[in-house]
Amino acid sequence: MVEVYNPNPTIFAPTKASRAAPLWLHDAESDANADESDDAPEPIDNEEIFDLIRSIADPEHPNTLEELRVVSAPQISIQGNRVHVEFTPTVPHCGMSTLIGLSIRVRLLRALPSRFKVDITLKPGSHQSELAVNKQLNDKERVAAALENPALVQTVEHTLENAYRRGQPTMTTGQDMVPRLYQEEILERAQQENIIAALDTGTGKTFISLLLIKWISSTRTNAKTVFLVPKAALVQQQAEFITSKSALRVDRLWGAMADIPLSDKEAWQRKLSLHDVAVMTPQILVNLLTHGLWSMEQISLLIFDECHHTQKSHPYNVIMRGYFQLSDSVRPKIFGMTASPIWNIRDVLGSMAVLERSLDAAIVTVSRHLKEMHVYTPKAVEEVKLYKVQVDANLTWTLMDYLDVFVTLFDQLSIDWDSVRRRHHSTRNNLGLHCASLCVYLEVTCALQKADLKELVFIGIADEVAQVQSILNEYVYLVEPGSMSLTHCSNKLYTLVDILLAHMTSDSYGIVFVEQRQTAACLAHLLPLIPELVGLVRCGALLGHKEGNDSLPVIFGSNLTPQETIQAFRERHINLVIATSVADEGLDFPACNLVVRFDAMHHIIDYVQSRGRARTEASTFVVMVEEGNKAELNRYQLFTEKEPTLKLLYEEDRDTGANDPNELTPRESFAIGSTGAILTYDNAGAILSKLCSRLPRDVVHQPKYSGDFEVTLVLPPSLCLPREELCYTGPAKKSKREAKRAVAFAAVKRLFELGVLDERLLPCPKTVVDDAAVVAQVEQIPKMMGVLVKDPWTTTHSDELWIHTIKIAEQCVAGLITGTRLVPAKLKSIFSLEGQRLNFNMSPSDARELLYRYTKECIWTRISSSPIAHPLNFYIVPVLDSQPDWAAIHQFLAPPNPDIEKTWQHISESHYGRILVRNVNLTGHIFLLRSIRRDLSPMSTPPADAVEAGFPTYREYWTQKWTGRQDTRNYGPFVPLDGPLLELIPVSRLTPPDLSARPVLYPLGCCRIIDIPHGLQDVLLVLPALYRRLTSVYRAGQLRKSLSLPPISDNILVEALTIPSANVDYSNQRLETLGDAVLQLCTSVHVFNQLPFANEGELSKGRQNCVSNRFLLYRGKEIGIESFLICETMGMKLWLSDIQRNPSDSHGERCVARELPRRSLQETMESILGASYITGGIDMALATGQALGMNLGGAVPWQVRYAKANSPVPDMFYDLQERLGYSFNSGVLLLEALTHPSFDNQATNSYQRLEFLGDAVIYLVVMDYMYRTFPDSTPDQLAWPRTRAVAAPAQAMLAIKRLKLDKLLLANNVALSKEIDDWVPRLANCSGEEIIKCGWKYDPPKALSDVFESVIGAVLVDSHYDWDKTSAVVEYCMEEVLPVLGPFVPRDPVTELLEWAAKAGCRIDKHIDFRKSAEGVSVWAHNVYVCGPIEGTGSVAKQLAAVDALPLLKNCLENVCNCTRNAS
Repeated sequence: MVEVYNPNPTIFAPTKASRAAPLWLHDAESDANADESDDAPEPIDNEEIFDLIRSIADPEHPNTLEELRVVSAPQISIQGNRVHVEFTPTVPHCGMSTLIGLSIRVRLLRALPSRFKVDITLKPGSHQSELAVNKQLNDKERVAAALENPALVQTVEHTLENAYRRGQPTMTTGQDMVPRLYQEEILERAQQENIIAALDTGTGKTFISLLLIKWISSTRTNAKTVFLVPKAALVQQQAEFITSKSALRVDRLWGAMADIPLSDKEAWQRKLSLHDVAVMTPQILVNLLTHGLWSMEQISLLIFDECHHTQKSHPYNVIMRGYFQLSDSVRPKIFGMTASPIWNIRDVLGSMAVLERSLDAAIVTVSRHLKEMHVYTPKAVEEVKLYKVQVDANLTWTLMDYLDVFVTLFDQLSIDWDSVRRRHHSTRNNLGLHCASLCVYLEVTCALQKADLKELVFIGIADEVAQVQSILNEYVYLVEPGSMSLTHCSNKLYTLVDILLAHMTSDSYGIVFVEQRQTAACLAHLLPLIPELVGLVRCGALLGHKEGNDSLPVIFGSNLTPQETIQAFRERHINLVIATSVADEGLDFPACNLVVRFDAMHHIIDYVQSRGRARTEASTFVVMVEEGNKAELNRYQLFTEKEPTLKLLYEEDRDTGANDPNELTPRESFAIGSTGAILTYDNAGAILSKLCSRLPRDVVHQPKYSGDFEVTLVLPPSLCLPREELCYTGPAKKSKREAKRAVAFAAVKRLFELGVLDERLLPCPKTVVDDAAVVAQVEQIPKMMGVLVKDPWTTTHSDELWIHTIKIAEQCVAGLITGTRLVPAKLKSIFSLEGQRLNFNMSPSDARELLYRYTKECIWTRISSSPIAHPLNFYIVPVLDSQPDWAAIHQFLAPPNPDIEKTWQHISESHYGRILVRNVNLTGHIFLLRSIRRDLSPMSTPPADAVEAGFPTYREYWTQKWTGRQDTRNYGPFVPLDGPLLELIPVSRLTPPDLSARPVLYPLGCCRIIDIPHGLQDVLLVLPALYRRLTSVYRAGQLRKSLSLPPISDNILVEALTIPSANVDYSNQRLETLGDAVLQLCTSVHVFNQLPFANEGELSKGRQNCVSNRFLLYRGKEIGIESFLICETMGMKLWLSDIQRNPSDSHGERCVARELPRRSLQETMESILGASYITGGIDMALATGQALGMNLGGAVPWQVRYAKANSPVPDMFYDLQERLGYSFNSGVLLLEALTHPSFDNQATNSYQRLEFLGDAVIYLVVMDYMYRTFPDSTPDQLAWPRTRAVAAPAQAMLAIKRLKLDKLLLANNVALSKEIDDWVPRLANCSGEEIIKCGWKYDPPKALSDVFESVIGAVLVDSHYDWDKTSAVVEYCMEEVLPVLGPFVPRDPVTELLEWAAKAGCRIDKHIDFRKSAEGVSVWAHNVYVCGPIEGTGSVAKQLAAVDALPLLKNCLENVCNCTRNAS
């Protein structure tokens, strides 16, 4: 039960009356006096705002916010265009405060001009969660999101239903809303006991029920009323009446409107708690009680409108049977309403007694105030109008006769000609030939208008359609008022016209009751066209809903729904309604002064109900009877004679007697305590039907009953139950109906025990995932996500630093320092060792400064000349004994020696090719020392072939070259006069020196040594790649640690985490393709065992929910997989930006901000699963799936998890085992694998469940083979060959050629057996290469591929889920097919055509169309015919059509396709 936060609130009287004039509306007077000043904004005050919100209903109680003092005028303030509303909840813990505030906001947003801004807050100190509620109510995004929730919007709308009253009373004070004495008399009886109010139509029974609702709501805490009506059209009418005359919170439930799933008890309980009255059709209440969503004890008052239906198996009676199961103390009060409590006029007392027993109520009527009731309910004058028997003119040919020859054409146009013919015959008898022909004319014309002309041409029936159209054109169909002649119309229609002329005036309003829908539609269309009735009648048809035939009103030119027709009649836009029985009961037509019974009345209820529609002063009730039909006339006279005497019986004391044993036999019931669901004889059959309706339609899917007073029930075998659980025999009963209900009851009870039905007696969801919850979560994830990914690099967020020695050829050449201890990693020949704590031999700040300066210089020298402005997240330094070589660092960073030549004294030939040099005149360039030319000096003369040739000396050349253009230097170049020259090789950053490059000559005196050790130089060349590798290995390690993953190797786990946008040589796409196959198999095995009674369709749905992208995305987001993805594109600019961390941009330790597509999460989930399979097979994949939150059944290996079954294997399967290379342990399992659904095998079910499993097995075997055999193939090159190998033609060939399963298949289908026999020779002679490359040419029976898959699935189960053994069997069976697979298997013609068109820029999803017809398949592009038809309707015809279409489209596509132009 949903909590009520304040069950007994204090109610206050309204503070003042509302202003008379509505806000923001112009009246005539103001418009007349309007001038230019009207453009100024109109001021408002707090009283006006209060008027707008005072009548909002409280979500918990039938009171307004004003009556509960939740809002008041002093709590409203206005400053300019800003309105502030403060409200006070009735209790500090009120859980409805947010909903109340939202209702106030919606009301003001709708009522106020857009210039106003609204703030909604709680009164300070009035609520325990004041700040949180205020934040929610004034957050635009949260409010917008809330108003996208349909359930919440519905609740808000209910609170605002009476807001327009603005403080006015909910009931007018007019005489019509004051209870009359006779109404009070009935109310008093209803307050004292359960009663059935037997009152004429128009006496105000609904108003009495409203008074009773208000009385019970005021006398009982949290009282709930259920108002039952027999027809959906009455739901809206009764709900609107209660809403308009009270402040009660009213809900409406009927048919599709009750769209909350029956499995969602919380939502149904919330709906009950938020309303005081629920107006509904009875079947909805039956469902709610059956499945324990509501209980009868929660209902205080049950109202039955038109309660005379409470008999036999009507839902009213089913509800009352549940009522009688309760003790008297908890039963709801019963109030029935009817104008005619008697069905059987020949047994009046018996009918009354049955109704009273069924409703546990006494039939009462007015006794003390009869005169007053007669004053307010005048009785119509009754007339009998006789009409002559119809005699049709002797016409040789009619429109129907002409069209009857086109039956085949009408079938192609989806016209149900048999139904048209039946309606024509009935209408001809009732209204005459002209009206019958008109019905046919309009129906056929409407169908032709809907037909696609191009499609008609395509399928070759355009000529026949033209002939039909020509025939229709000959039919004179006039639509102008006054154009309708009564020639060839029935005498009955003539008589109706006479009645209307005699009784209708321009101010009259009437109803004509007919039996059939086409009669009502036709009359409503024709009557205004009759000359005598032009201007006199304005007609509308009121038809009940009939599935599959709802187009009748449209065909006859009306677009009004039944509710719109009723409203138009009440508002006097139409004055004559032609109605079927839908208007007999309950519908309120207060203005009727003429009612005509056009068709016969069958029982007294028809008489009383239809006559009750005429209740104005001097109203007339006309009954039309055919001349000579004495039975009909006598029946009417009996009704008129008996009806007055019946009312005298209502007040007599009657002994209802014992229950009729045939009607109310004591029955067994079964209650489920945990949910309150109740199984009874009444609902058992419906529960079975609902269960079986979920079964596949291609097999037997309905329960079969046999027998009379002892019934046997056989459930469909597609329920996948053990054979002994499919058949039930019920106990002997006194009636056939009761025996059928009894056996259904026994079957449902057993199905519940087996787990087929859940604790609400609903079919157990055959899924392991709550897909609705997944969808709700996924919809909140943006397509591009901003995420924080794990990152080890920091030097500012860690008090201690770790140095990681880097080795090349077993030599320690450098140290990489950061704030995270990294695990060892390898990049080609470079190894990074495990980190050691850095020892500072000086103050940490000084040490960090030295490390930063050294690293910055190294990066500038060998990686990039771009400036570094922020702290680095790592340091790279020379090492000595696994610690920084502080001496070398100090030396490197020491101020430069002014005597440059002195720094060169220790350089020898051993340093050639290892020392980096910088020219002081060319500070941006780096060089490698090739040699020292002591034989040359700056004053030497350059040789003739030198770059410097033409200058007297090297020095003059350098002086001119380095001086540059005028004003480009602040000072002149430094060029020494003496000293040797250096032969240098220019070095590009991040590129190894090219020793064969032409050297340059510079003076030694202007070149400084860059003292970076040679090994460290090698490290710097690969530092960005090493940085990326260490980052990747770190994230892989953190993921492994965070999720407790099994030991997947670093290399493959890094690949699994690298998304395509990283733009490196590898990504997770290959592993994702393999992982998808692993996921399919592991999930299939889990679902197969978890849902032992699920059929193939339910298994597939259960698997799909577990492997869908949205589920993987949901799980990935739930475990935070995005924090470990490798998504960085390591261009130099991006890398330089990444290694610099501005402290003000910090996102916390060990993480950095990135943006990546959300689909990366689902792909990575599968790639990690694929990585685990490659590393450790199925067992490791199961453990990984468990860690990732996938539904694979846990980490326990299959062999341990599932039991092994054994049974003898028949000798007839010996050869099959030889061909398989596998010996079965269970003969029953093998028998199941070979049993087609058409074969009634008493020992096992059909092969469909094993087929489901085998499909996943073959999928993974083929994908595993492709992955390992072609390591360099792309994901597409892996996936396409796999589709060819697992396609039906390839598996059908293996079933026949390899395993000869056509000889073993158990099928009871002659057509299937013949088709298989036809295909055996073709497939037996087909090669593996042919079936893979040209398999599209084959379309064998699906049963062949199905049985191959089922045998493979049986091998997996029989081997106790030994994957290695099963995969070996599959590879052995497919040894003719697997070697043919490769990355470049050709596409089939359809795929080739669509891929070519897509590359050409065509939107193939919309514009390339394969159209099927009886002649074959044709290809259309942009609705332009291309080629065909190719004979046949199957896949082969489609492929052959694509073969013809491709060369044609290559020549003409640009002439018909404008997709590219439209896109541009």
